[in-house]
Order: sequence, then structure tokens, then C-alpha cells
Amino acid sequence: MDNLNIGPTKYTPEIIFDAETNLLEIKGETYPENTAEFYAPVFKWLGAYLGKLRDEAVTVNLEINYFNSSSSKVLMDMFDQFEAAATAGKDIALNWIYNRENESAKEYGEEFQEDLEVLTLNLVEKIS
Repeated sequence: MDNLNIGPTKYTPEIIFDAETNLLEIKGETYPENTAEFYAPVFKWLGAYLGKLRDEAVTVNLEINYFNSSSSKVLMDMFDQFEAAATAGKDIALNWIYNRENESAKEYGEEFQEDLEVLTLNLVEKIS
């Protein structure tokens, strides 16, 4: 399976999904003009990847400094996919990485954490 690499812009995050190392990373800010259009290939890739996943441990690192409300919905949809995979017995580590000086990023991570039932969202403080 091919990896997914999307470079960052002023309005969109860097996305590096590596099927070989089972490391999925999203870094930066996300407030694209058309959120559904931007994330469509991400969800297509993710669906195919999770469908082929066997016993491999997957690490998902999210280091998002800022996001708008439509990106929040997309993130929750993504978490739902990870949660469904975890419910099916897949080994998924979900990490919400935040800068200690960005209190709102930590709070958003805590809010997302409350919405998950099976999957654990690990809050990881980044020291700059």
C-alpha cells in the first residue's frame, strides 16, 4: 500500500501516513476553505489502510495547534474510525501532542478524550 504524504500550507496540516511503519501523523493547523474536499483523500486512504490492518500496532500522532469547527468534526470522524478499529481488536495508540504553553490545545484534547469509549487518547505534553 502506498503511503500518504500531504505537505503543509498556511491553512492545512502536514499529513504523513506511513503504511510500512504504521505511523500516522498530522501536524500543524487545519482550517481549509473546503474541509471535506481536503480530507477526502485522507479518509479514502485511512479506510483502505484500516481494512488491511492485521495485528500490527499503529501509532497515531496528532499535533494540531489550531483548528476550526469543520476540522473539529473531521477529527471526530477520524477518531470514530480509529475507535471502530480498536473495538474490532486493532492495536491503536492515539496521541494528542500539545505545547505546554498552548492551554487550549490541551483542553481540546481532553474534550476529544471524553468522546471516546474504547480507544484511549493519550495527552502528550511537548516541551519547546
